[in-house]
Amino acid sequence: MSKTERQAMVESLADELKQSPNLYLTDFTGLDVLHMTEFRSRLRNAGVRYRVVKNTLMQRALADTDMAGLDEHLAGPTGLVLAGDDPVTAAKVLADFVREHERPAIKIGVVDGKTMTPAEVKHLASLPPRDVLLSQFAGALEAPLAQLAGMMNGMLYQFVGALEALRAQQGAAS
Repeated sequence: MSKTERQAMVESLADELKQSPNLYLTDFTGLDVLHMTEFRSRLRNAGVRYRVVKNTLMQRALADTDMAGLDEHLAGPTGLVLAGDDPVTAAKVLADFVREHERPAIKIGVVDGKTMTPAEVKHLASLPPRDVLLSQFAGALEAPLAQLAGMMNGMLYQFVGALEALRAQQGAAS
């Protein structure tokens, strides 16, 4: 590979890193071609990109971004999972594949600029999807309001009942 080709690859990789605030570094040692193809297919179906990168080119591309602290994890075969804006979906696909095949090994993750250990990536994968979390949050916000409305409704019925009893009492006295 010539110097201009390497430079173009570094620039391309740096652009991809800037567009994807969430990524995971993997070690794909031990994956045969069949399993690697299946892994790439699952990621692609989830809207996630996977690239095998040379560590030196990755280091140069990282120098052009604000992601730091990944150099120590750039040893051995490195695969880059570019998760885009949804880190949970990529983490789920990655964790499911690792659970089934024990490969690829997760080296480190970066979610919104913060590094994550492999255990934290697996924990992230165990979260429900975004729309489920949003509906749970909306339900949590609605519950106290529903209780307040029920309590106010109960007080209104008690007040109306008291007025009816007062009216009946006055009607019986006349």
